[in-house]
Amino acid sequence: MTRDEALQLLQEHTASPSLRQHMLAVEAAMRASAPRYGEDPDTWGIVGLLHDFDYEKFPNNEHSATEGHPAWGVRLLRERGLPDALCRAILGHATYSGVPRDTPLAKTLFAVDELCGFLVACALVRPSRSFADLEVASVKKKLKDKGFARGVNRDEVRQGAEELGVPLDEHIAFLIQALRPVERALGLGGGTGAPPVVPVG
Repeated sequence: MTRDEALQLLQEHTASPSLRQHMLAVEAAMRASAPRYGEDPDTWGIVGLLHDFDYEKFPNNEHSATEGHPAWGVRLLRERGLPDALCRAILGHATYSGVPRDTPLAKTLFAVDELCGFLVACALVRPSRSFADLEVASVKKKLKDKGFARGVNRDEVRQGAEELGVPLDEHIAFLIQALRPVERALGLGGGTGAPPVVPVG
């Protein structure tokens, strides 16, 4: 599947600007992460771009392993020929799916998903509305503030870094760097003033 095909699928199923932006942020994080494991940035980017494409229509508040997000979306992706390893990574980012995160691809998707949304929320409240002057210490302080970006699962942020085997500080710093080049597309850095990116499962 090409990026254009993945984008078309995303746009067909997701109307929410904030959810589209979340997937773009995760795509950027995945593309930046791939070379660390000797993997293809385009392939990893597609996984990031598509991991939540079915969330809006099939949010799965019941946390069913076989119905709704992400199971519904993965069935469609399999029909479109997406390789099994990519499908399993998308399933695995939902802890309730029962699919183990047993590859660098799967572990990375889980590790960047919640944190990407949190970093965008952190940038949005800065005077600069930018990642350019966002620091790790500021992010960690806000992680302790339970009232800030409540939708972010702090336990999963920490668990994601642990599964990758990297210190949380290093993980945060890496993702800030990964998101800087795409901040305009996310409505940051003096961009369009897009709504906050809300992290979703």
